[in-house]
Amino acid sequence: MDHPIKQVAITGGTHGNELTGVYLVKHWSAYPDEVTRDSFSTELHLANPDANQQVRRYIDQDLNRQFNIHDLNNPELTGCEQQRAKDLNKLLGPKEDPRVDFVIDLHTTTANMGMSLIFNTNDPLVVGMAFYVKQKMPHATLFYHPSDRLEDNFLTSVGRLNGFLIEAGPIAQGLLNHHVYSESQTAVTHALDYLEKVNQGETIDLPSQMSGYQFIEKIPLPEDASGEIIAMVHPNLQNKDYQPINPGDPLFITLAGETIPYAGDATVYGAFINEAAYYDQHIGLSLMKKVDVALEDTK
Repeated sequence: MDHPIKQVAITGGTHGNELTGVYLVKHWSAYPDEVTRDSFSTELHLANPDANQQVRRYIDQDLNRQFNIHDLNNPELTGCEQQRAKDLNKLLGPKEDPRVDFVIDLHTTTANMGMSLIFNTNDPLVVGMAFYVKQKMPHATLFYHPSDRLEDNFLTSVGRLNGFLIEAGPIAQGLLNHHVYSESQTAVTHALDYLEKVNQGETIDLPSQMSGYQFIEKIPLPEDASGEIIAMVHPNLQNKDYQPINPGDPLFITLAGETIPYAGDATVYGAFINEAAYYDQHIGLSLMKKVDVALEDTK
């Protein structure tokens, strides 16, 4: 690489009730050799300690939506998470010229998404990491949502070379589960190994493309005129993340038992189906499309 990776940050507890990342950060703080590599330094951060102390997703706002460059530079945004994002930007960034080269952010989901590798860029370094981790963990799913780094509102976007979000589930909020904990720990280990290999100039045998899913849109739960939820995810769809949703398939079922079908005209795929964290926005699921994610040649 022209500019080798020197500083990697691992963050946990961006959402305060997702305890897996919190306790992995605490564990690695006690056993730093597990995340130490020869060619770069690794630092560990609890992203949202106030929310974590209260075992809440957030205090005022979702922290993982506060890192857009315009929001970071807006002095009028003074909520708890808005201010925490600015503090993290000072610690890891500033976003325009970051101190930290790469950010690995740990999350969990109540949805049946297994191990999902979420990346918001087509940069070969990040795509290569996703491919490498998936090679090591074939059951993992690639979740691709490209966006401009400065405009991106995720914590991972503070890194100079962007970052990588590891999303594991299903697990209830506020709990630890050994399988989810172990899966997340393993994925981080592979991610750090990959960065070490890249820094050392090792040849990594990766395919030119892999199948994944790209975000389309969020689908709200049906509401009445006053904004009250009047339907829930249909039982035929529950726990069917990353499985096809065809036109006319059941999507929601009303409180009275009436099925509401998917009204689109093409097959899509669901993710974050009935995610508990999104009930504050009355979001029922995200729609995805299948894509072939390409690894561009850097030579």
